[in-house]
Amino acid sequence: MSDFTEILQASNSWPVQCAKKISSRLKNSDKDIVIFETGYGPSGLPHIGTFGEVARTKFVQNTFEKLTGKKTILYVVSDDYDGMRKIPSNLPNQEMLANYIDMPLTSIPDPFGEKASYGEYMNSKLRSFLDSFGFEYEFKSATELYKSGAFDEYLMKALSKYEEIMAVMLPTLGEDRRKTYSPFLPICQDTGKVLYVAIDSIDKIAGTVSFIHPVTKKQTINKVTAGQCKLQWKPDFGVRWAALGIDFEMYGKDHLANGPIYSKICKIVGGNPPEQFVYELFLDKDGRKISKSKGNEEVTVDGWLKYAPTESLALFMFQNPQRAKKLFFETLPKSVDEYVTYVSNFHEEDDNKKVNNPVWFIHNGEVPVIETFGVSYSLLLNLAAVCNPTNKEILWGYIRSYSPGATPSEAPFLDHLVQYAINYYNDFLKDQKNYKTPNDQEMKMLKSLKDMLISVSDANLDAQELQNIFYQVGKENNFENIKDYFQSLYEILLGQSQGPRLGSFTKLYGVDAMVELIETTLNKKR
Repeated sequence: MSDFTEILQASNSWPVQCAKKISSRLKNSDKDIVIFETGYGPSGLPHIGTFGEVARTKFVQNTFEKLTGKKTILYVVSDDYDGMRKIPSNLPNQEMLANYIDMPLTSIPDPFGEKASYGEYMNSKLRSFLDSFGFEYEFKSATELYKSGAFDEYLMKALSKYEEIMAVMLPTLGEDRRKTYSPFLPICQDTGKVLYVAIDSIDKIAGTVSFIHPVTKKQTINKVTAGQCKLQWKPDFGVRWAALGIDFEMYGKDHLANGPIYSKICKIVGGNPPEQFVYELFLDKDGRKISKSKGNEEVTVDGWLKYAPTESLALFMFQNPQRAKKLFFETLPKSVDEYVTYVSNFHEEDDNKKVNNPVWFIHNGEVPVIETFGVSYSLLLNLAAVCNPTNKEILWGYIRSYSPGATPSEAPFLDHLVQYAINYYNDFLKDQKNYKTPNDQEMKMLKSLKDMLISVSDANLDAQELQNIFYQVGKENNFENIKDYFQSLYEILLGQSQGPRLGSFTKLYGVDAMVELIETTLNKKR
């Protein structure tokens, strides 16, 4: 074991803890490749939760490789053999789709007219989505797994243990559901539909189930193999774990109660349940669970990436995955600035601290050096709020005055932030400004501040020295609470209740420009 591996072993970060549990689970195993899995329900397009689950799984997978030196692979499994129970409201060709209720998603025509089926269209979107982030994975289609025979051995085991699986499932169901429940769902040989029917009898030797067809009312027999049956989703979880030899899977808190069920069924069919990790779900700004069906999903992946870099989204996913977090657009600037701070700190830290720094996991140990010349994303947003930029060069003019050596080529990450700031300003800040009219005390304070800044305009003060001037003016003008004083400045000058350190902002914006801004405000009051 290398010195660095020992250092990593001592890390208290959650991916390391997960990796150590996987390693302990496999201590008596001779597996050549350790298998990680994440699942995808292709009834809808991939979303920010899809990114979060795959990114978090990769954090653990990469850490496990670093700790053990073992080879790993990530399976991304699409549940595209599921029957369509209802038509998503955001799809075209609703009337056409109405003819395919209960059909497997890969047997339904693509409503967009681009692929051979609806399932294939959604799978292609998933793969393009994951590829755009550079994730390495092996894609698996549930349709192909069932029809190719890849699941056959374990489907036969499930049939042989039918009563044991029913004993696990029935106590979890309501009284009416128990009367018709079966872990096996036959596929109609005439229509191709997934049939939600009671099973009359099973033949463990022949590998078949018998049921009354809901339309013809005739006794019908289907094999449980070769795609003639699929499993209900809870048994499917457990059997899939066993059939694919999954060693690690994470899932949302909405699966928490079902985790023991998946594990029991996996054991019943002869598998060893994977190490599991449960993450919390996202909340909207009002503290409600985010749900696409409820229409309160404010932030999409495309939305985030319009206003902030991918790394900031990865950081948001990394931090406190087992704590419910609010996800709305106002969280983006904080996440960006935290990412920059973590990267800056990383390059000054020793190895013991580096392996507890989130960016080590985000970049799999290869953390880039980024240059922002001390300009934060929050500062850029406040700068945009007062100079109303129509292009990046306007903001870069201020940045160059603040730091003469700064150029887009020397600081490409900062250049990206400049564009993100303009996008964010145009969409969220431009029309949301609410400027406060200063009262007499505040007018006196503004005049004092203007005079003080004019007196030092040629002194080239640094940000802290300028901040001290703001403090001095507040105290001299008898503000009882300095926090209220700064809030008044934000509301009067920036049109918002919160803002940046005004010393840093004034250094970036320019002392003369700040004097002009105050003078404009005073003139409006007269």
